[in-house]
Amino acid sequence: MVQIERSADLTLVGANGGGWVAPVRTAQPTALLDNPAAPWAPLGAINGDGLTVGFEEDSEEFIPWGYTTAFRKITTSSSRTFSATLWETLRPAVLSLMYRVPAADLTPDQATGEVSFAETASPQPDRRAFLWDVYDGPHIHRYYIPEGEVTDRGDVTHATTEMRGFELTFSAYPDAAGNTIYHTLLGVQEGGTSS
Repeated sequence: MVQIERSADLTLVGANGGGWVAPVRTAQPTALLDNPAAPWAPLGAINGDGLTVGFEEDSEEFIPWGYTTAFRKITTSSSRTFSATLWETLRPAVLSLMYRVPAADLTPDQATGEVSFAETASPQPDRRAFLWDVYDGPHIHRYYIPEGEVTDRGDVTHATTEMRGFELTFSAYPDAAGNTIYHTLLGVQEGGTSS
């Protein structure tokens, strides 16, 4: 009888995680287990739905004359997105992403403590670098996006029964090497078996 191999320590549950933002093309931190240092700015608390990594692809099939099955298929478009709802909506890095304003413009006035800004009617591209870490005990999966942008924003609800959050979708764009996302994992075991 075939022995089915199952190893719970090779699974990954998104038990915890975090996100950071920096100016576009900021280098990825070299230490996976340390908090990213400036210019990386934390995005703070994320709601319990965590991080969703989206795969959107289209393809074209080529079916030869006389066949009903394709004998070749090419990918015509492929994009990656990251979606999360950020709860620390008073954090400058988060406000900056939601409203497309530089974080430096969100410094409170020293006399009044107020922050004022305006939303433009003609948004310009706002590319930045992003880090997303997913933690499950000793296992980590880091996504580094050297060139990304917020490409979708959800509605904002102000209610006594709900935490205000900014639901954002981030798109990854190719860098100079033609890559959109760099992955770093901790906890992969050689040969795919548990020890």
